[in-house]
Amino acid sequence: MARLLITRRLPPRVLDAARARFDVTLREEENRVLTPDELRAALRDYDYVLPTLGDRFDAGVFADVPNPRCRMLANFGVGYNHIDVAAARAAGVMVSNTPGAVTDATADIALLLILATARRGGEGERVLRAGGWHGWGPTQMLGLPVSGKRVGIIGMGRIGKAIAKRCHHGFGMEVVFHNRSPVADPGVPARQVGLTEAMAADFVVVAVPGGPATWHMINAGALAAMRPSGIFVNISRGDVVDEAALIAALQEGRIAGAGLDVYEFEPKVPEALIALENVTLLPHLGTAALEVREAMGMLAVTNLIAALDGQEPPNRL
Repeated sequence: MARLLITRRLPPRVLDAARARFDVTLREEENRVLTPDELRAALRDYDYVLPTLGDRFDAGVFADVPNPRCRMLANFGVGYNHIDVAAARAAGVMVSNTPGAVTDATADIALLLILATARRGGEGERVLRAGGWHGWGPTQMLGLPVSGKRVGIIGMGRIGKAIAKRCHHGFGMEVVFHNRSPVADPGVPARQVGLTEAMAADFVVVAVPGGPATWHMINAGALAAMRPSGIFVNISRGDVVDEAALIAALQEGRIAGAGLDVYEFEPKVPEALIALENVTLLPHLGTAALEVREAMGMLAVTNLIAALDGQEPPNRL
C-alpha cells in the first residue's frame, strides 16, 4: 500500500477512510507543526502527505529534496499559503485543498466576531466572571448596534458571499465589497467598490485567501480609511493584516474595535492585543465544529484517493 503521512490528529471517521486505502503514519500531536527536518522527511519518505496549517512546505524544503518520493500534498484546509504551490509543481508534487466544506462555519465566526465586538460581549463576560458586575444600569457598557449598518467585505469568494448573505438577510445591513476581480453575482444586493470605500464601512470583514498577493493587504494606509466608529474583523489569514499597524490604530483610538480569529505570527498573539478591552480574540475557531472538520478530512482523502487511482483530484490547485 502507498505510504501516507497525516501530520496532525484528525477525526476518527477520516482516519478510518484513509487507512482503508493507505498505509498511514499518524503524528498524534494536535498542535505541533512539522519541524524543518520532518518537512524534508515527509517529501523523501512518503508517497502522499496530508498536511495542514503551519506545515510550511516552502521553496527551500523542495530545493533540499530535489527528487521527492511524495506525489501529492493533500492540504487539510481551504487556505494553502503555507505551501509553495509553484515549487511543488516544479518538483512534480500535486497540491490540493478542501474548499466548500469550510464556508458556512467560517462565515458564522465572522458574525460572532462582529456581534461580540460591537456589543462588547467578551468584555462583558470578563467583567461578570471577575465579579465586577453590580447590576443593570442605563449607561452600562454601551455598544454599537449592528442592524441596518454598512458592512464592507474584503474578498467576495465563497466565504465573503456567505458573510454577505448573513449580514443582508439577518441584520438588514447594506453590503459593499472589494474584490481583486469583478464579481458578477455577489448573491445579495451589494456594490463592488474600491478598497478605500470598503474600509470606510461601519464594519469591515476580511475574507481573502492568504499568500504573497494579499500579504499585508490591510496595512496602515488601508486602516487609515476606517472611520473612528468602525470595527475591523479578520477571519482570513493573519498575515493579510499588518498586525503592528492594527495595534497602533486600536491603541490610538482611530478605530473602535476589532474581532480576530487569526494572527500574523500564529499561535503567538501580541500582549498589546490581549491588553485591549475593545478587541475580541478567538483561537482560530473558524472551522472548529466536528462535522466541518470531518467534511474537510473526507474531502482531503477523496483528493488523495483520486490521485492514487490515477484520476484528477477534484480540488487540485
